[in-house]
Amino acid sequence: MTGSSDLGALLDRAVWHAATGPQAHLARRRGRVVAYQPDVAAFGALPGDPTADDWRDAAALVGPGGLLVLTGDVPAPPADWSVHADIPGVQLVADDDGPVLPAADPEAVRLGPDDVEEMTALVRRTEPGPFLARTVEMGTYLGVRRSGRLVAMAGERLHPAAGGRGATEISAVCTDAAWRGQGLGRRLVLAVAQGIRDRGEVPFLHAAASNTGAVRLYEHLGFRLRRTTRFAVVAPPRAGQARDGW
Repeated sequence: MTGSSDLGALLDRAVWHAATGPQAHLARRRGRVVAYQPDVAAFGALPGDPTADDWRDAAALVGPGGLLVLTGDVPAPPADWSVHADIPGVQLVADDDGPVLPAADPEAVRLGPDDVEEMTALVRRTEPGPFLARTVEMGTYLGVRRSGRLVAMAGERLHPAAGGRGATEISAVCTDAAWRGQGLGRRLVLAVAQGIRDRGEVPFLHAAASNTGAVRLYEHLGFRLRRTTRFAVVAPPRAGQARDGW
C-alpha cells in the first residue's frame, strides 16, 4: 500500500503526476510545464520554482484567450498574467488508515460520452465545479436516474501515479435540488470510492474551503482533511475574457 510520505508527495503535485502519468494521453507537455487538453480540463502544472521560460511554455500551451487552473502550492504568475480567480480550497483523502467504507450501489449506472449533454446540464444546475466536453474521459462516472432523468452523479478526475503508487480524485459530486436529502451524493461518493479501492488506489477529493456542507459530508464519510490548497485561474498576456466552465 502507499506509504503516507509517498502519498503526500503524490497528492501535493496531483496534476503533474496525473497529466504526465496515467492521463498523459489527455494532456500536452512543453518543457517543464503540462496542461490538459482544453476540452478535457483546464488544469495544468508548473514546477515549484518556475522560470520565465516555464511561464512562456505555459502561455504557449494555453494559447491566446485560454485559461490555466493551478492548484496546490501555486507559484505567483508574472505581472503580465491575469488572475481570474484565486479560491481557497481543501484536499481530503481516504488513506489506508481512514474509516471510509466504500460500497457499490445497485442503483448507480455507468455514464459515458453519450451522456455528456445530460451530465453538463446537471452540472449547470448544481455547480459542483468545471465539467467540459471530454471530462468524462478522465475516469469512471456514475449516476442515478429517476424517471429516466439524471438527478445525481459523481466520478473520477485526476489520476496521479508515480513509482507504482496511485490515487484517484473523486469529483463532480452533485444532486439535483429536487432530489437532495436522500443520500444520493453520499452513495455515489462511496460507489466511486469502491472502484478506486478495487484498483488498489487511494481515493481523494478537493473542495472549495467555503463549501462547508460538502466538506462536512466528506468528513462524515471518513475522509480526513489532509491540507489546505488553492485553485488559481490564470491567463497569459493578452488573453481574452474567461470562458464559462473553467
